[in-house]
Amino acid sequence: MSESSLRDRIERYYASVPLLFSEAEAFGSLRLFVRRRAGRPYYGGPNHARPTAAAVAPTADDIALVRARQRELGVPESFEWLAETTPSLRGRLAEAGLSVAERPLMVLDPHRRLAPQPVPYGVDVRALDADDPALPAVLALPGLAFADEGTAVGATGRAELAAAAADLTADGTVATTRPSLHAGHKVLVAAFAPDGTPLAAGHYHPAENTTEIGGIGTLAVARRQGLGAAVMAALVAHARDHGVRTVFLAYAEEAVARIYARLGFRPAGTTLLIADQPARGQ
Repeated sequence: MSESSLRDRIERYYASVPLLFSEAEAFGSLRLFVRRRAGRPYYGGPNHARPTAAAVAPTADDIALVRARQRELGVPESFEWLAETTPSLRGRLAEAGLSVAERPLMVLDPHRRLAPQPVPYGVDVRALDADDPALPAVLALPGLAFADEGTAVGATGRAELAAAAADLTADGTVATTRPSLHAGHKVLVAAFAPDGTPLAAGHYHPAENTTEIGGIGTLAVARRQGLGAAVMAALVAHARDHGVRTVFLAYAEEAVARIYARLGFRPAGTTLLIADQPARGQ
């Protein structure tokens, strides 16, 4: 696959997959995705904006209109786009006072499959269905993992996970996620301890035979056991088994990128930029 073809696939994916969970509102050359229901079914949102077309540069007025609408909705003033397709947007957002961060992308060769990765004795790695009793804890896990940055073993464990799971049940996230799982718009995979506690988790959202794998996090007390790699391999296997050809991901830390490279991912030749975007954990 050429770099231009890959970029086109990723661009189409970012334009289409939020529509599984949201309605689009147009503000000049920007499109704002407004989620349909409460909860967090997609990347902590969606309530982000992106350009409607690569060839049209958003103006300062377009950005101001989107931010006003986001404030009206009570959501983060977030934007997401590919640097190579709309290079001028970065400067426009910086001029508007928004912080901008790079998230390099990596891709797996179209026909490559990943072998199951070794896990400690008794650990089970599996996909969840909508009625799985572990769903609240699995949805809560990435947020805890991302809040405790890095790859070192930490103190966050079962008690914190139980409390966070209860919060997501109370705020409607769990109920909102179930229809997406039923419909196949969202796939969750987790590594479970022998007692059924999820220790690592990740997800993907397929659209047009393409997907970004994301939200891979390991509970801090369970790090350094290869659980994130095992979840990644299981997600790729599930995606391949369900017809997904293009599998890519974004990363923020070089240590994580090295793990993905060992699994077979390579730099994708394009960069995702986000402005005041929430963590891509849900």
